[in-house]
Amino acid sequence: MELIKNKEFGGERPLFATHDLRLENITIVDGESGIKQCQNMACYDSKFYGKYPWWHVDGAYIENCYFAPGSRSAIWYTNDLVMKHCTIDGPKFFREMNHVELEDVNITDADETFWKVKDLKLKNVKLHEGTYPFMFSEDIYVDGLESDSKYVFQYCKNVEIHNAKIVTKDSFWECENVTVYDSVLDGEYLAWHSKNVRLVNCHLAGEQLLCYVDNLVLENCTFDAACDRIFEYTTVEADVKGHIENIKNPTSGHIIADSIGSITIDENVRKPNNCIIETRK
Repeated sequence: MELIKNKEFGGERPLFATHDLRLENITIVDGESGIKQCQNMACYDSKFYGKYPWWHVDGAYIENCYFAPGSRSAIWYTNDLVMKHCTIDGPKFFREMNHVELEDVNITDADETFWKVKDLKLKNVKLHEGTYPFMFSEDIYVDGLESDSKYVFQYCKNVEIHNAKIVTKDSFWECENVTVYDSVLDGEYLAWHSKNVRLVNCHLAGEQLLCYVDNLVLENCTFDAACDRIFEYTTVEADVKGHIENIKNPTSGHIIADSIGSITIDENVRKPNNCIIETRK
């Protein structure tokens, strides 16, 4: 690979249509589309301030780099990307992409990040602020995620998550095929209108969780004391450790917990209305 080192670039498309480059300690200072329509690009210890610096790149490796707030929408239509040990302060990253891997990446403005990404792998990633990260993405594997962004994982398919702490609203809305292990999910309206959701060794907090779910499985999960009106219009198989404060109108299945505060089955329950609810003896 040709080496370009200790250089500053500005203006429009300074590295347009280049290929097989190793970039070290470069700076994209202004303008647009600094690295566009490129192939086989590696970048280390560099800074990006201009808009749209990584578009339409096939084969990208980015390590120890910084993306400033002005580098919004920085990486779109770029396939086969690996990013490690980076800080991102700009919004709207990673859109319309295939085969993306991030490790030890801190995203401080996660607004509209990871949209329409297929085959996404995250390890030890932090998301802060912003709305709707992961919208319309699929084939996602996560090991280590901290997020306080709103409305995470909406309209996603084929998601596996380990060791996450997600504080949000409306997470996993209208998703399909989701499994979450050893995580904390804190927020209202968890997994509404989703299909095939499995939660294992998770702690759940928030109001009106897990409603309108088709084929929900909970294994060895716990609920915060303030949770109420859970499982409404849901088909569920749930083994819960500890207490459930309130269960409302599950459609069918089986729920067992150590203790249950109250159960609401009223005239609005949906057929077949045959969910078995019990406490451990």
